[in-house]
Amino acid sequence: MPRPVKCRRVCGMPETREFVPMGGGCGKFPIELTVDEYETVRLIDREGFSQEECGQRMEVARTTVQQIYTTARKKIADALVEGRPLRIGGGQYRVCDEGDGFCGCGICRRRREAQLERKAKEEENQ
Repeated sequence: MPRPVKCRRVCGMPETREFVPMGGGCGKFPIELTVDEYETVRLIDREGFSQEECGQRMEVARTTVQQIYTTARKKIADALVEGRPLRIGGGQYRVCDEGDGFCGCGICRRRREAQLERKAKEEENQ
């Protein structure tokens, strides 16, 4: 019997959750990239973290990060090569919140500040 999947911590939901190739792809089945796969690619490829550092941020083992990362890169490659839409959603994850403390990535804090600013502006306009 396999071990239960551990929830992976992500700093925030992606701003854009669907990518469709120009000039087609609409009739093709989309490839589903999970939120934790997206977070792994973001941390390693965009932020430049090692797999070890990524695992610490996501609160999983480095070997788990390596498996998630390999799966995510294959899905992204399939979407590019086959011209299929790519959707981000689902997976075993939990989003950082204020109870987690500051995780160091800046995204959690910036998103909370942006939400507070929007809320303050809405209250001013009322």
